[in-house]
Amino acid sequence: MGPLWGIDLGGTKIEGVILEDRDSPKVLKRIRIPTQQEKGYVHIISQITKVVDVLSIEIGVRPSKVGVGHPGTIEPSDQLIKNSNTTVLNGMPLKRDLELALGIPVAMANDANCFAIAETKMGAVKEKMPQAELVFGVIMGTGVGGGLVINGKVRNGIHGIAGEWGHNYLDDSGGKCYCGLTGCTETVISGAALEKYYESLTGNTKPLKTLVQLHREGNDTAASLTISRLIHYFGLAMSQVINILDPDAIVLGGGLGNIDLLYSEGVKEVEKMTFNNTLSTPFLKPKLGDSAGVFGAAFL
Repeated sequence: MGPLWGIDLGGTKIEGVILEDRDSPKVLKRIRIPTQQEKGYVHIISQITKVVDVLSIEIGVRPSKVGVGHPGTIEPSDQLIKNSNTTVLNGMPLKRDLELALGIPVAMANDANCFAIAETKMGAVKEKMPQAELVFGVIMGTGVGGGLVINGKVRNGIHGIAGEWGHNYLDDSGGKCYCGLTGCTETVISGAALEKYYESLTGNTKPLKTLVQLHREGNDTAASLTISRLIHYFGLAMSQVINILDPDAIVLGGGLGNIDLLYSEGVKEVEKMTFNNTLSTPFLKPKLGDSAGVFGAAFL
């Protein structure tokens, strides 16, 4: 079968991986470089090409095809990217342009779908809930997204937006979203939104990881308010997903998926707001780390 090549195109980084093969997904090579989306669409294409070139040099062979996970979705009717928080991609024929730049076929899927299928096939769900029929994979990082896996297959939906809970309405305090709406989940509980909230309280900028630590230490009121905001709105947003889908398992990915408080205080908040007396839904930490997306892309 041969090696599997995957690229995960994120808002801040592009990761590339080569897996040994489908049955033995051992990592042969793996690199990360910055996306640098501020330099524009053409630059992102060149950065992806760079990842493939570097991996090709290191392994001594070029791929015959590659899978790419990306933010946003491909509109089925015209094959253009839409709904991406890496906004320079919107309206662009990314699949076509990558195939032209790389000279090989490219299979593409939403980054959250790649995460969800990887954790279902070879990660946390396979390990702890192998009988799960419906899995919801959550991405909480630079943006907020989700992927839906039903009976081992990604569900894209008629518009290609299945799982996009990040653009359900959550609260006006999140402000205007890049999508044109106001108060989307992404504007409230993404890493960027929470850091922006802390800055609005203090005038200072700190990474979310630091804010979590400051909250634990109990010496920074604004940090604690920021984390309390995360917990409360995580509960509200996640309960809406459970009320509609009632999944067998939920896997939390992205940078915020590493925050232990979400699995304790966060889940308690979900339980308060779910249309049931108890909450049995397992919230799983991703086994594959924040690189599940790139493994899922390789499996494309």
